[in-house]
Amino acid sequence: MPRYFIEVSYKGTTYSGFQVQEVVRTVQGELERVMAIYVRESIGLTGSSRTDGGVHARQNFFHFDTKEEIKGDWVYHLNAMLPEDLAVRGIYRVPEEAHCRFDAVSREYVYTIYRRKDPFMEGWGWRYPYPLEGGLLQQAAKLVKGEHDFSAFCKRGVQVKNFVCRVEESVWEQVGEQWVYRVRANRFLRGMVRSLVGGMVRVGRGQLPMMEWIDLLEGRAAGAVRWLAPAEGLVLQRVRYGGKLGHIIGEGERETATK
Repeated sequence: MPRYFIEVSYKGTTYSGFQVQEVVRTVQGELERVMAIYVRESIGLTGSSRTDGGVHARQNFFHFDTKEEIKGDWVYHLNAMLPEDLAVRGIYRVPEEAHCRFDAVSREYVYTIYRRKDPFMEGWGWRYPYPLEGGLLQQAAKLVKGEHDFSAFCKRGVQVKNFVCRVEESVWEQVGEQWVYRVRANRFLRGMVRSLVGGMVRVGRGQLPMMEWIDLLEGRAAGAVRWLAPAEGLVLQRVRYGGKLGHIIGEGERETATK
């Protein structure tokens, strides 16, 4: 059966997470509901990167199988039916064995902290009014790069056998009065980015010594998940694919209808 990737973006404020759950509103549940109305059949979606409730995404993916003919107006009609905080950016025909989660080669997240009350940042960042030492933030972020066991930065009860992630980019940038953290890795654990940010903020405030931060990264100390940064500051910026999928879902094809 033909397989498709569907690219979405959403504001996570009103959603109780990415993956479908009973009773509560989720990104997957809302998209499956609208697709069932439009196609007049139930289409099950498989997600690429789960995000917590309140977390946003500029780019995320599902895949699905259907015998229905995917026409160029699918994106238009689905967006007309979806709520304003959830949008379909494209639908792409992919090889039948393609998997939007397991074939992703990296994910990139951005986290924003701002100091002063700002109505335009409300819901899109963490308002943290205290000064942060940029040198300490950068040093802490640099230590995150590489391959580590991030079990200390993972929410408890997560059913994974392997806590090792390979972080390819980890850097803080100061933009005016804002601090923006950018991190890219082959995979992320549940709560990992928010926990990293919460821990680094403590380092930047001088409340967590650098040696203790190193101990956490090297698995010699208890978990830092108690320093979980607020969800609204986190955005899944991009999911990257390689090989044939990288060509199908390329930079030049953003904002197109159906490929």
